[in-house]
Amino acid sequence: MKDILIQRLSTYVQMDTQSDENSDTCPSTPGQLALGRLLVEECKSIGLQEVTMDENGYVMASLPANTDQEVPVIGFLAHLDTATDFTGKNVKPQVIENYDGEDIVLNRELDVILSTKDFPELREYKGHTLMTTDGTTLLGADNKAGIAEIMTAMAYLIEHPELKHGKIRVAFTPDEEIGRGPHKFDVGAFGAKYAYTVDGGPLGELEYESFNAAAAKITVRGTNVHPGTAKGKMVNSLKIAMELNGCLPVEEAPESTDGYDGFYHLLSMEGDVELTKMHYIIRDFDREKFEARKTNLLNIADQLKAKYGEKNITVELNDQYYNMREKIEPVRQIVDIAHEAMTRLNIEPVIRPIRGGTDGSQLSYMGMPTPNIFTGGENYHGKFEYVSVDNMVKATQVIVEIAQLFEQQGNI
Repeated sequence: MKDILIQRLSTYVQMDTQSDENSDTCPSTPGQLALGRLLVEECKSIGLQEVTMDENGYVMASLPANTDQEVPVIGFLAHLDTATDFTGKNVKPQVIENYDGEDIVLNRELDVILSTKDFPELREYKGHTLMTTDGTTLLGADNKAGIAEIMTAMAYLIEHPELKHGKIRVAFTPDEEIGRGPHKFDVGAFGAKYAYTVDGGPLGELEYESFNAAAAKITVRGTNVHPGTAKGKMVNSLKIAMELNGCLPVEEAPESTDGYDGFYHLLSMEGDVELTKMHYIIRDFDREKFEARKTNLLNIADQLKAKYGEKNITVELNDQYYNMREKIEPVRQIVDIAHEAMTRLNIEPVIRPIRGGTDGSQLSYMGMPTPNIFTGGENYHGKFEYVSVDNMVKATQVIVEIAQLFEQQGNI
């Protein structure tokens, strides 16, 4: 199984599928369509049925039930795109057999080293087969490892008809990294009662709580006058923007928070005396605290409007997704099944909140409760990304085990 996972992942990561938040199309980049077409052919070749890809790049396929037991249709999903934080073009994956637990030279010429000092968890993978970058791109295991694991699990179930399961649906979706993954996902056409995103990180991750999330775009307008004659006339938009940011609690930022802490995060600020634009994201697990954060930002803006002028500051505030726990808790048995699947495979489940969101955050509110399970990857979104192929095998086994557990438990 390791060899086929390496082969699949190597093929997928060498296709540039980085999404683009500035694009108005769906998918946002043509590379995602190219990978989608490849997956359509692969789904057909391994024996999946009802294989489709719509005009928006959503790939869906079915594995028919092989049992007379009444079983809910379940789904497994992964996303086609890679992150916007670092280039995903010209990925050259490197495979390290029987990793020795020491520093890994990713690129000798550029002196890029995956260091055990900087990433001490690396030592835990001694003896594993690892796949890394060459130090010039991200790897794309987020989320192409998930695609490889789902494909390999489906092929395994087809090759082993003695393993009983209900109908299984799989989907590969575009633009998750820019928050649009489920926007044009047809839940009705997919037809699953429950689903799992295979989009987590290290071994054992099992997640059913996500942030409540909002984005704020703030425009600050000033008045530019020659500095030699500016007294009483100049209004410096950059200074107003700095003042606004200074009104937010310093300790409630990503670099100072973890666990269930929420935050305000200034993603970008660019401008000059005349015009400054700021982009924030707001996150909190607790819905009331989330709403209070948004209100606080709007109140700060109002205070500065009173000081500098109503037209000088505009705020566009939009919710992005909500904590999926609210929709998954009533059907907690789907989390319990994933937990049991891991336990049966001697994997210790690690249940923790996602300090972010997955497609499942939105899909759960679209009527399909969707927790998240691990892929085996680490250090996503950058040149130090890597994945344990050994743990990819275990993720594949978890998918197979979940399918069997649903069949054994019947119509839940």
